[in-house]
Amino acid sequence: MPTRTHQAAPSRGAVATGLARGLHRPWLLVVPALTLVLTAVSLWAAGSAGSTELNDPGGLVRWGLPLAESILNLSMAVVMGSLLFATCLLPRFAVDAAGRRRRQPASEGAATPERGQRAEYPPFTAALNLGAVAALTWTIAALCTLVLSYADISGTPPSADQTFTSQLLSFMQNIPAGQIQTTLVVVGAVVTTLIFGVRSLTGLLLTLGLSFVGIVAMALGGHSSGGDDHMGAVNSLGLHLLGVCLWFGGLLVLAYLSRQLGGPDAGTGTVPQKRRGTETAQTRRVPMAVAVLRRYSAVALAGFILVSVSGVLNAAVRVHGWHDLTSTYGLLIVVKAALTVLLGLAGAVHRLWLIPRVESGETSAFRGIWQVIAAELIIFAGISAAAVTLSRTAPPVNEDLATDASPARIITWYDAPPEPQGALWFTTWRPDWFWVAVALFAAWAYVWAFIRVRRGGGRWNPLRLASWLVGLACLTVATSGSLAVYARVLFSVHMMEHMSLTMIIPIFLVLGAPVTLLLQALEPRQDGTRGPREWILRFLHSTFSKVVTHPIFVGVNFAASLIVFYFTPLFGVALRYHVGHEFMMVHFLITGYLFALVLIGIDPIPHRPTYPFRIVMLIATLGYHAFVGIAIMSSDTLLQASWYGNLGLEWAAPAIEDQQRGGAFMWALGEIPTMVVAVIVAVQWSRSDRRLAERLDRKADRDGDAELEAYNEMLERMQERGGR
Repeated sequence: MPTRTHQAAPSRGAVATGLARGLHRPWLLVVPALTLVLTAVSLWAAGSAGSTELNDPGGLVRWGLPLAESILNLSMAVVMGSLLFATCLLPRFAVDAAGRRRRQPASEGAATPERGQRAEYPPFTAALNLGAVAALTWTIAALCTLVLSYADISGTPPSADQTFTSQLLSFMQNIPAGQIQTTLVVVGAVVTTLIFGVRSLTGLLLTLGLSFVGIVAMALGGHSSGGDDHMGAVNSLGLHLLGVCLWFGGLLVLAYLSRQLGGPDAGTGTVPQKRRGTETAQTRRVPMAVAVLRRYSAVALAGFILVSVSGVLNAAVRVHGWHDLTSTYGLLIVVKAALTVLLGLAGAVHRLWLIPRVESGETSAFRGIWQVIAAELIIFAGISAAAVTLSRTAPPVNEDLATDASPARIITWYDAPPEPQGALWFTTWRPDWFWVAVALFAAWAYVWAFIRVRRGGGRWNPLRLASWLVGLACLTVATSGSLAVYARVLFSVHMMEHMSLTMIIPIFLVLGAPVTLLLQALEPRQDGTRGPREWILRFLHSTFSKVVTHPIFVGVNFAASLIVFYFTPLFGVALRYHVGHEFMMVHFLITGYLFALVLIGIDPIPHRPTYPFRIVMLIATLGYHAFVGIAIMSSDTLLQASWYGNLGLEWAAPAIEDQQRGGAFMWALGEIPTMVVAVIVAVQWSRSDRRLAERLDRKADRDGDAELEAYNEMLERMQERGGR
């Protein structure tokens, strides 16, 4: 048998074959190195790291702080990307071609191989290992950023003496910038601990949610309270950071796992089969690399849209007019936007050309995929450098609070609006980009599911689609329209916004039955991963769902929230802090949604009360709302007097009168939706009884009314025994 001789000529083919399998992990170190180099170059070009004449902290701080921020940003993105892959894109356990979980060889002392533990999927393990290292880096970088930030603000070089240490502790405890940096350190440390110790998918998903607290902290620290649109800037920056972290972090994790996913032992995954006509939903098996690429492609597309739109919105707050784009800050925005467009084009090449080629069987197209990914990582390094330099560069628009600012501007972050009358109720807008994004995403998801179900031959009432869209439109008005603007300065309008979120909007959303529609539209995965459908079902069957949807919990939560919120310091927290304000609206909406879901929803929940019990809940709620509303109407004590009593609105009624008017609104607006829900419950009760009667009639027709005959015979026997 002849032996093969080694040929040196086809080295190019060997390189191509190796590249087709994925990227070598050592080469990924080029990304952070290039990010640091480009950050230093951009800082030098923009002059953002130059020395200052007054309180110069030194070159170590001026250059070390932005470089530490670059490492912090990169490590946060990798952590979130690795957790995203572990919870949604990769299986936890290895599966065979049939979708069954593989088992490791039996350990020593095991009687049979079946007693061996389930084998953890190697890319899953690798993703979490990468996330653990990145989380540790996050913690260290955040700690360095904390120390250097204080040195930069105070104008003193870092030192180990007692004076610097005590002032640093005061900075961490009392100064908002220090509190934000401390939050990043704490969140990084907790996430690090959880990634090392947690392996359940639910725990990892909660860890991913906890890591988002870092995004919130960075968004709050990225804008001055004296800007023209504080809430718009914070929310758009938060959405921007979320898109970048999931997009860039996911891309880094994908490149890190590329050789494992393209290896011979990677296994297979499932992807949805395209529906044609009235075909039923099906899935097909493809190489795991293809399945992961398709899933990440959807994440990348969402990230690109989020980053692009939020970036434009955030820049509009800081740049007033095209002439500001010629400034250093404006030029950095232009560079960042151009690089983002290049990334969008690269993503289009992936989605429209390379991935379809791989799905059709051209495995050679993997080489192009990894080449484009390598180019994307280089572009992302440039974007990261530009972002850090932007954070160190003064915008052309002054964001400091004016010395002659009005009381309303000082308290609420905005100038006082004009007196609400006539058309102003319809033309006054202040977009809350968080809720706008929520409404747009919810509308897109529902319409997508509706079209998918209808094309697959399923049936779905268009009135439910209309109800869902009307609810989202009302949500947008309540959070971004005149109600949101005047709720900041008038308690009566705040109460109108509250009642809309908790009593009116949930009725429309619940009647849309989004969970039932999504479960019909989404195909189940059969490769051990958890997609949206699997996570929805997991939540529906969880202990948490059983508790929060229990009728008693829902009723108590709905009623007690009024007392706990308005008659405790929580009301002040919601007014004064951005996070508190958003949490208030989220809480009101979810509380009302759960209440309406238990009473009139058709979506599956663990506990569905009987119709008589629903009527009792409604009566009790109506009475409780009336009681609280009357209590506020008759009160002579002003709630949050330091807020509503100091706004100085010339056109407004006295604050105590406006508060009493708000109590009246609470009473009236609480009764109308309650009566609407009562009518819906009565209609559903009637239909349920009619369906039960029809079912019994059909059963009687099938068996000759055997149940009634048996009952009559029993009565006759009892009568005979009684006669004897």
